[in-house]
Amino acid sequence: MNYTSKYESPMGLLTISSDGSSILGLWMEGQKYFAATLGNDFLEEHDLEVFQRAHAWLDDYFAGKNPADTLPLVPEGSEFRQKVWKVLRAIPYGGLITYGEIAKKIEQATGKIASAQAVGGAVGHNPISIIIPCHRVIGAGGSLTGYAGGINKKIRLLELEKVSMDGLFVPKKGTAL
Repeated sequence: MNYTSKYESPMGLLTISSDGSSILGLWMEGQKYFAATLGNDFLEEHDLEVFQRAHAWLDDYFAGKNPADTLPLVPEGSEFRQKVWKVLRAIPYGGLITYGEIAKKIEQATGKIASAQAVGGAVGHNPISIIIPCHRVIGAGGSLTGYAGGINKKIRLLELEKVSMDGLFVPKKGTAL
């Protein structure tokens, strides 16, 4: 059985899903691919310990702190997506990485060529937004592109983490990763 809990955040209402012991998903209301891995069989349950820990993590995060708690995360996705999400989890609070840099890390780890576009697809399908920090991924040259929650929310999250916005820009439509 899967469970959900709601969390009211500065980004709007968040939906968190769990199997009872691990976080399976975290989505912003209206986000692209909202609840894509949730399925239809779930109960809303706010009292689970894992949800209490996730809410405390989010409280710290939205208070401008780097949350110390390491939550049990089990995102559902292909082997390639898992590799990309592992790289995302290693991006430090307030740090940035490009899609191309992630592709190079995947190539170094696997010996297989990975394109920035394939990485972008995996980043965009991250089912645990904010906690797996896909908002810290930028395009080549500093373009703020490709955030399923919307570019404005990506900017707000980066500003919350006190990321210097110098050299970062919102690209015109059609700009590549």
